[in-house]
Amino acid sequence: MYYNDYNNFQPEPVELEPVQPPAEAEPPKKKKVKGAGFVAFGLICALLGGLGGGLAVRNIPALSGNTTTLFEGTHVPVAVDLANIHTEEPMTGAQVYASMVDSCVGITTELVTTNYWGQKVRGAAAGSGFVISSDGYILTNYHVIKGATAIQVAFADGKTYDAELIGGEEANDIAVLKIQATGLTPVKLGDSDNLVVGEQVCAIGNPLGELTFTFTSGYVSARDRSITMDNGEIMNMLQTDTAINSGNSGGPLFNMYGEVIGITTAKYSSNSSSSSASIEGIGFAIPINDVKDMVKDLMEKGYVTGKPSLGILMNDVSEEATYRYGIPQGAYIEAVLEGSCAQKAGIQEGDIITAVGEHDIASSTALQTVVKEYKAGAELSFSIYRGGEELTVTLTLDENTLQRTGEMDALQEEYQQNYQSSQQQQQGSYSWPFGNFGWSGR
Repeated sequence: MYYNDYNNFQPEPVELEPVQPPAEAEPPKKKKVKGAGFVAFGLICALLGGLGGGLAVRNIPALSGNTTTLFEGTHVPVAVDLANIHTEEPMTGAQVYASMVDSCVGITTELVTTNYWGQKVRGAAAGSGFVISSDGYILTNYHVIKGATAIQVAFADGKTYDAELIGGEEANDIAVLKIQATGLTPVKLGDSDNLVVGEQVCAIGNPLGELTFTFTSGYVSARDRSITMDNGEIMNMLQTDTAINSGNSGGPLFNMYGEVIGITTAKYSSNSSSSSASIEGIGFAIPINDVKDMVKDLMEKGYVTGKPSLGILMNDVSEEATYRYGIPQGAYIEAVLEGSCAQKAGIQEGDIITAVGEHDIASSTALQTVVKEYKAGAELSFSIYRGGEELTVTLTLDENTLQRTGEMDALQEEYQQNYQSSQQQQQGSYSWPFGNFGWSGR
């Protein structure tokens, strides 16, 4: 801000000789115009009329001794009536915010990750969440807390709590946290199947991780959008023009009855960075009906029951491998968990899964999409390419329990270390034929 002290400026006096007008010049006579006073008066009335409508007038003396007129509103301040709220009747946005903000939380996490060279890197992330039980259970997105070594939640009244991760479901991007608190005010879960396009909705969250407990509103723009996330997962989403930005993830999307009908999760971006997205008005939320049963499982057991597990790490076969070596497209098996259904069925490292039943498999994502349609215990037939031969194996899907999740995390970490070690030894002399390094599937 720039500031100039014009009031204290005192110019030096300068004496000037009076200028005399020429002797022959006579001052011009003023012409009288009939109605001029009436026109000026009418203009002033028109201006005041345009600014009127219940405005009070205050006269403030100016430095010159004249007066300046300012106009101030005199309307009664908006009153947010919470005493007469009924859930069967729609509320105003102000009422939704006032009645629900105490059920919303900001989430900050501490992250420790391993970079390409095996070094530990410490960082932080921020998101949103909301209370789902009076004894401290909180729902958020899985990607908000993924990899966190410490989690803290903060309420609108300034209270903060350390949180424990009870369970998460990465494929559906939900996680349940627990804090040591009682007497909390949980949200009410609505029915997302009853939403219609054009219905008004609103969100409370922490955009950018700094603008805490921000209220935004908009409308349901579309239902049942199939959205491919950054991790390759395809999710069913509600589309809304409610402002959703980095830091809003995991927060509640309310209908105007104050019921949570979605979990704000993502927005369209023209690049991979959500903080520099250039596309506005296209946001997405997980329909609450899609995850209600999963949330109950996470609260009671720490994992989603019935979720299948293959027990493999896999990658895509690159186009180069297909064209140069004649290797078929499919899901390339990089590692197999000992004791898993895949290992028991005889699936080995280096196999390429090309079909599941009647479904052709051209990538690891395609395999994930097909398998997740089945429950644990389902029997499936896999077509496998191995060393130039086509094989068929039958397996019964395992359940992805907490123990299995831990085993797969350990397998992934071991494989990553082995891969990095081999790459450093080869020093770039070896061309990996099966696509970019990474994993998908479990």
